[in-house]
Amino acid sequence: MNNGSYGSKKLGAVLGLLATAVGLAAAELVVGLVQGSSSPVVPVGQEFIDWTPKWLKNWAIEQFGTSDKAVLVSGALIVVLGLGVVVGILMMRGERAGAFALTGAIGVVGAWAVLIRPDPTIAKLLPTIVGTGVSIAVLWWLGPKPQVLEEDGHRVMMGVDRRQFLTGAVTVGSAAAVTGGVGRVLQQRFEVNEERANLAIPDVDNAAQAVPGDFELGVEGIESFVVPNDNFYRIDTALVVPQVRVDTWKLQISGLVDNPIELTFDDLLARPQIERHITLSCVSNPVGGDLVGNALWQGVLLKDILDEAGVQPDAEQVVSRSIDGWTCGSPLESIMDGRDAMLAIAMNGEPLPAQHGYPVRIVVPGLFGYVSATKWVTDIRLTRWDEFDAYWIPRGWSKLGPVKTMARIDTPRSGSKRTGEVAIGGVAWAVHRGVSKVQIRVDEGEWRDAEMASVPSNDTWVQWVYRLNDVEPRKHTIEARAFDGMGEPQPSEPAAVAPNGAQGYHRISLTIDG
Repeated sequence: MNNGSYGSKKLGAVLGLLATAVGLAAAELVVGLVQGSSSPVVPVGQEFIDWTPKWLKNWAIEQFGTSDKAVLVSGALIVVLGLGVVVGILMMRGERAGAFALTGAIGVVGAWAVLIRPDPTIAKLLPTIVGTGVSIAVLWWLGPKPQVLEEDGHRVMMGVDRRQFLTGAVTVGSAAAVTGGVGRVLQQRFEVNEERANLAIPDVDNAAQAVPGDFELGVEGIESFVVPNDNFYRIDTALVVPQVRVDTWKLQISGLVDNPIELTFDDLLARPQIERHITLSCVSNPVGGDLVGNALWQGVLLKDILDEAGVQPDAEQVVSRSIDGWTCGSPLESIMDGRDAMLAIAMNGEPLPAQHGYPVRIVVPGLFGYVSATKWVTDIRLTRWDEFDAYWIPRGWSKLGPVKTMARIDTPRSGSKRTGEVAIGGVAWAVHRGVSKVQIRVDEGEWRDAEMASVPSNDTWVQWVYRLNDVEPRKHTIEARAFDGMGEPQPSEPAAVAPNGAQGYHRISLTIDG
């Protein structure tokens, strides 16, 4: 018996880590067994995203790009494990009540995050409840326990037998590894990969405009005209990609309409299909950034469906909702003005990838994604601007988000060294307005017209190149700018991404060797 310390801090840290790990593993097993549930880390992480100020969101995207969610999940796990260490140390100090209370509090936070998310259910709560219970059970089993001494009846805390603790720790660690692994395997049953691979996309009734023969310039380093699905940027608030099956998917059209509509996936497949090349851009894309891409989209015109619903005269905003509760507000006029806004079911000739909105998402040419590109869409409601603010509006972003004119330099990379003639090239976009001209300048000199590829419509980006061969051998600054289809140049004054998109000239440095 040890009257001062019932176990070292190291043993406490190990105990806390093990209890936390096996609790998380048990939660993963429940997720694999119960459809519709999710890891306790997910709702907490989602709440963190929801409350993240825009400066921190922009910093995270700037630093980590499309890996920001993986970084957030990793950070959340580190925090949970760190709290587990505190719990374990409390346990080894004999403060069992405090250890159990802190563990319970962690579980309560997880449950709270589930309950305030859209559509809370017992299935969503179950992983948190089971995980918390398992963690408490491990703490009780491996931690020091109070005992009553026979001679005087006093209740004292007995020390931990290190050999027994080691045996128990190995058992718990092994159980955590096996349980977590089995849970991960079982979760694959709920994924849509196999369903998606076997899904037949209907023939197109209204095909995309033919792509001109010179749609690409053949310059190495310039982004391809169509970005492959695996390389297409992904920015959203979903920590875990929703797995939505076509047999359960439904879309409600309601609000300021005369005839509310409910559509199934089969209903969409039976409707006339259009196909269009459309460039999408995230409002968080910095000048020269890669949160933009062009793809071939197939789907059903959203205007046709809204016409059937009978939009009422006072409707102004199309509020779309994702299955995970995210909302987006699009100007009604941008859906109804003749542009190819669609409920998309396919991307680059195949069913939408899960991470890009399978089975159905919204695509609206000319609007930033935060006001148009709802993935996993399940609800559309017509309303007025003063009746509802979508997800990003209370967080400081503009209600209207037209894509800004922009030219990006893809090659050469900034800081490069070259000899002889140098192909300065990239892509430019002014989605739904078109690009009429791209120019570069060297060291803030005269603007020079670049060669442009041909494109099928105003809704796509365009490749451009300027072959530079008349500058001195030294370090230079190269800038690029684009003009939209109406002859308006992109704004020259730099602006941050908030509240309605970055602007300014993309600039690189280039050294010409003699």
